[in-house]
Amino acid sequence: MRDAGLEGVCILTTVPHSSLRKAASLIGLGRASVKDVGRKDAPHRFDLELLGEELKNPGIANIVVISCGEVNTGLFATNGMEEMAQIRTMCDICNAWIHVDGAFGLLGRLLNSSDYDSIRRGCEGIELADSITGDCHKLLNTPYDCGFFLSCHRSTASQVFQNPNAAYLNAVSAIGIASPLHVGIENSRRFRALPVYATLSAYGRSGYRDMLERQVRFARAVAKFVLGHGAYELLPERVPHTSERDALADIYIIVLFRARDETLNKDLVKHINASRTIYVSGTSWKGFPACRFAVSNWRVDSARDLPIVTRILDEVSSVN
Repeated sequence: MRDAGLEGVCILTTVPHSSLRKAASLIGLGRASVKDVGRKDAPHRFDLELLGEELKNPGIANIVVISCGEVNTGLFATNGMEEMAQIRTMCDICNAWIHVDGAFGLLGRLLNSSDYDSIRRGCEGIELADSITGDCHKLLNTPYDCGFFLSCHRSTASQVFQNPNAAYLNAVSAIGIASPLHVGIENSRRFRALPVYATLSAYGRSGYRDMLERQVRFARAVAKFVLGHGAYELLPERVPHTSERDALADIYIIVLFRARDETLNKDLVKHINASRTIYVSGTSWKGFPACRFAVSNWRVDSARDLPIVTRILDEVSSVN
């Protein structure tokens, strides 16, 4: 960094996922290097003016991390190609790297119905990024520790991860494909790519589009039930007088909600999971407990599954 005339590296993002700070800590940048530049009225979206100011800080190299499907809400950090292109231009001027976290949202690019316009806009332009990561264990339903990293700067990975001092590890492919030994942290790992290849080959684009549409429809059906239930509140909070259609248009595969009664809300996750019928993960929203449905199983069937969910939520809502 001294040779490059840099004082530090800053990671600029919105509603940062915990793994981002963890990664910054592990590689020595420090958790404090992660800065939230989200809008006050919509924390998951970029405050472009603030982003521009941060990018111009002298002596700082910047990485802009864009959430393609934020983990708590499923909402997208950008809205359409125009905004993504604007961020790309800003980063080009300031020599900043753009990374897209596509763990939840990447497959949204498969959707082609007008019912999913909001999701598709959130996925537009991610090809402008320098790197993209994703979790196959979510929407591809592969074993849990399976993910991927894409980059349009191949040499960077080989420079960072190569094994230069171990001659027996200098594997070179006859067809020019970089050895996995030189494109990741681990030297030894199981063949995680095999289940990814198998499932993509088995279902293809149309199979995964059908699967994702079922998942989104189910998530929206659950959100609709929560929205109309007197005991629960759908999160994030909607602008007053927002129509049901508009309220559900942004729902992807995450349904975030809480109980209106604070006593019930405190133990809501425990009560729901105690049913041993459905499972929700606990999280927080604006400092208060909240519940989170994450819909990603390939067997989702609204006709079969929705009555189960609504029954449990009805029963839990009457818990004293």
